[in-house]
Amino acid sequence: MATGVLGPERARITERTLRRDKWWWGPLTTGAVLLFFIVYATARIFMNKYYWAGEEHYLTPIYSPCISSACVPGSSHFGTPLPAMPPFIPIAVITFVILAGFRGTCYYYRKAGYRSLFFAPAACAVPEPHKKYTGESRFPLILLNLHRYFFYGALVFGLINVYDAVLALNGKDGGIGIGLGTLIIWINLAMLWAYTLSCHACRHIVGGRLRSFSKHPWRYRYWTFVSKLNTRHGQYAMISLVTVIGTDAYIMAVSAGWITDFRFYN
Repeated sequence: MATGVLGPERARITERTLRRDKWWWGPLTTGAVLLFFIVYATARIFMNKYYWAGEEHYLTPIYSPCISSACVPGSSHFGTPLPAMPPFIPIAVITFVILAGFRGTCYYYRKAGYRSLFFAPAACAVPEPHKKYTGESRFPLILLNLHRYFFYGALVFGLINVYDAVLALNGKDGGIGIGLGTLIIWINLAMLWAYTLSCHACRHIVGGRLRSFSKHPWRYRYWTFVSKLNTRHGQYAMISLVTVIGTDAYIMAVSAGWITDFRFYN
């Protein structure tokens, strides 16, 4: 049965929609960013090189932590408990599974994906191509309910990213050093934490089940803080995608020797 403006209860009109504004611009730009990130991230994790700039102490977040014995010297900050993988299994497989799972099951990305990639619906008063709505109660979409568990993993990786950012403050000749890559890494770290802490799952975990905020003043403060971040969760989600790509691309270029890191100090 047709849905939306083509439904049986609506007037018989030939136009797909009567909207005259550029309703397609939002889904188009969001979909383009999501598709670019998917292609870029997939290509990078299977590249298995150019992820560690040893002299500058830069490790890309896509490969952090690097815990395989196949990792280049100096990039394994937490040991190498995993053996060398076959060529068809990327070194960053654990990082990819956790972080891709966190973003893929995120409430905002689900909304963005449905509207921009599956047109369900692309915009208000614009009919979607699907004949019926089944929700997320069946396999495989029911697996999206694992989001809160991926959130716990994202917290661990966020702390690892903090360690990487501190390590990026090491100078080439010892002591403290700051380069352009250092600033890029710290900006990306701030955006990643803003995205993670503004997560709906984080808001629920902090104070979602409390029956009385007055009995839990500290959790109420955390809940209030997360709630303020949550209003911009979608913005942080898209900005952090751009900063992750930018950070990885810069570190890849430095690691490959395509560019030289600009140093502000040491």
